[in-house]
Amino acid sequence: MSEATESDPIPTSSETSVITDIKEDEGPSPKKRKTAFDEEPSEKLEHRLGGILCCAVCLDLPPAAVYQCSNGHLMCAPCFTHLLADARLRDESATCPNCRVEISKTSASRNLAVEKTVSELPSECKHCTRVFPRHSLQHHEEKTCEDSHVERLTGCRFACIGCGWRGPAHEARAHEAACAHPRKSASDVVGVLAERDRAAADQLRIYTQIFDLLSYEKITFNDLQLKPYRTEEFVHKLYYETLRFPSFGHQWVVKAFINNNQPHPAHAAQREITYQLLLKSKAQCELAVQWVWARGPFGEARLRPRVGAHTFRDDEPAPRPLPLADPDDANRLLSNKAIHFRLIMFLTTK
Repeated sequence: MSEATESDPIPTSSETSVITDIKEDEGPSPKKRKTAFDEEPSEKLEHRLGGILCCAVCLDLPPAAVYQCSNGHLMCAPCFTHLLADARLRDESATCPNCRVEISKTSASRNLAVEKTVSELPSECKHCTRVFPRHSLQHHEEKTCEDSHVERLTGCRFACIGCGWRGPAHEARAHEAACAHPRKSASDVVGVLAERDRAAADQLRIYTQIFDLLSYEKITFNDLQLKPYRTEEFVHKLYYETLRFPSFGHQWVVKAFINNNQPHPAHAAQREITYQLLLKSKAQCELAVQWVWARGPFGEARLRPRVGAHTFRDDEPAPRPLPLADPDDANRLLSNKAIHFRLIMFLTTK
């Protein structure tokens, strides 16, 4: 190495540290920055969109309808109705879980762009790992996937004689080979078949009973609106009540309660609506009345076929469950300002 001449200045220790700091402040070289960027794992676009378009309550991608508050925060339809129902039970205003702005069915709006985007996001089949748009994935898994037999649940072919086994389809053959029901005695099998016949007969009897009631002479129907009210007790319980309506020359009222009028229905995850049909005018004789609930022109919830009956004297009928076809419809009804149904009544007094 060549030695420094006497005329060349020798940098001091302080000057050396300043030069080092300047080089450090300049950051990594372009080559190093490129290498660091290439080493970072690249996240797929659909994964990033999944985190952006998820529901603010359950943090899952919405299965169907998507609502948004006035600030644009997204909520799936089940969570949105659950928030409105909770607010109704607590006698409060529903708020967005993100920004706490007030939400309602009138202030919130559907976000059709998000709904279409979520339906087009690719999703992997859980059987064959092929990728499909979300709107066609369920049809593929249930109908066309060649590998779906690995995970699809099925029942035993001896279910008609009482076997209640359900499991993966690939295990069905081994189960059926060891199933004990084919080796049962004839009396046991006859008992199972008789029970199945009784259940089918009970279902048929309900429809037959409704058809018979439609042949009665005195039939009335009323499209009812159950409005929410609060009791004047220490705990302001929520209940619903209709206006008085006429049928068979008398005045009637329907009252409805949440979870059989328990103190804090907002704390329950599952909600049930019970009702009472009340005679408000004084009857001169006994009134034997039967009735059927229907959805009606303004209703939103489907109902199971059920026939109610009571002979009105001085006593009131006990509360009975509203026969909703889907228990989740209770939250949908509670999220509305009023509940709409059609009540068909039949006077069966001779």
